Amino acid sequence: MKRSLKIYIPLFVCLMALLIVIGCAKKETTLTLVWAEWDPANFLVELAKDFTEETGIKVVVDPIPWGQFETKVFTAFAAKSDTYDIVIGDSQWLGRGAEGGHYVELTEWMKTTGLDKSMSPKALKYLGEYPKESGKYYAVPAETDCNGFAYRRDLFEDPKEMEDFKEKYGYDLAVPETYTQMKNIAEFFHRPDAEPPLYGIAMWLGKDYDAITMGFQQVMWSFGGSYGDPKTYKVDGILNSDEGVKALEFYVDLAKFTPPGSENYYWNECLTAFQQGKVSMAMDFFAFFPGLLAEDKSPYADSTGFFAAPGQVGEDGEFRRYISMGGQGMSISSYSKNKEAAKQFINWFCKPKNQLKWAKLGGLAASSQVLESEEFLKMNPFNPAFVESLKYVRDFWAVPEYAELLQRCQTNWNAAVTGQMTAKEAMDKLAKEHEEIFRNAGYYDK
Repeated sequence: MKRSLKIYIPLFVCLMALLIVIGCAKKETTLTLVWAEWDPANFLVELAKDFTEETGIKVVVDPIPWGQFETKVFTAFAAKSDTYDIVIGDSQWLGRGAEGGHYVELTEWMKTTGLDKSMSPKALKYLGEYPKESGKYYAVPAETDCNGFAYRRDLFEDPKEMEDFKEKYGYDLAVPETYTQMKNIAEFFHRPDAEPPLYGIAMWLGKDYDAITMGFQQVMWSFGGSYGDPKTYKVDGILNSDEGVKALEFYVDLAKFTPPGSENYYWNECLTAFQQGKVSMAMDFFAFFPGLLAEDKSPYADSTGFFAAPGQVGEDGEFRRYISMGGQGMSISSYSKNKEAAKQFINWFCKPKNQLKWAKLGGLAASSQVLESEEFLKMNPFNPAFVESLKYVRDFWAVPEYAELLQRCQTNWNAAVTGQMTAKEAMDKLAKEHEEIFRNAGYYDK
């Protein structure tokens, strides 16, 4: 009997060792990140390979088409699914993600890692803080983006064009510093009867998702307008103030110098119009500007310049400049089973050396150290304008009701551009609708 036991002991040891190996294999961590289906998601797949090599933690990026992105993510949240560990969502999602209990609060953890100090203050505020000015964070900047402009240097620097412009407007043709100058330039280059036709500007006017809102709100702010009081949520009399109405009147007038069909324009249509040589200037996100530098996509690649959105001098003589914030932040799902690994990845992503590689791949960095470096500024022709723009960024309401608020902006402002309503009618109607949304949500009962 003793001899039999001696025979089985080695087999038992081998079996236990095998079970331990299998158990370890099963415990291998895989992080699933969800993002929209676009180039930065591909860049992240490439960058994450370094993280896996360093840590052994696998990273899977699940790209979802933009049209389905929000719905699919919040459907998973509603089911309290652990499908996603890290959600790279729009800044407007912060309120809904935080109030709904879907996002892990990162405030204390960010203080221990120093991320609250190492990232661009404006990027961190608008991509991660909720409520604003609270010092509470639910996301860390992933793709830091904002509105910017591209222009045709071959037109702006043409001696005859420069001479004719100065004769007509009394000052030198150059990158506009104010919206008034931008309108003059758009008017000057608007030549719909030329062969081929040339139009003054391509801008966001469409009512899909947040197109016209992202394009117009920066004009509204720069003209001295506002969405409302962020403390009391009072809107009527603020959103539809004289400044707000004049800003929308200006935007409608500027839209007269856009190509036919531009009432449906957003980032892709603006990009295409510029690549096709239809316009002298184009509004777009900095994240898409690499498409204007690719010679196989744009015959104007070598003569394309970039500038930050201008500002405006108000009737009070004050110069104001605000720019629409874009981009997304990394949030950890409250339903993730890999929260510590998710924090490890975010901290790794934010380190300067990885932020620099992120930028080289084609992403837009948020690390202050990287943004201030000569290497980053010289990396792409649009990077200096991007860094300049970050000083002036602002964002839309980040409250849980943002989607309803946004939809009303889209509908009313597009109606003003298409002539269905006057600017004043659109702003008055929108102010009442926004207050109705806040009232129904109980904001005025607090």
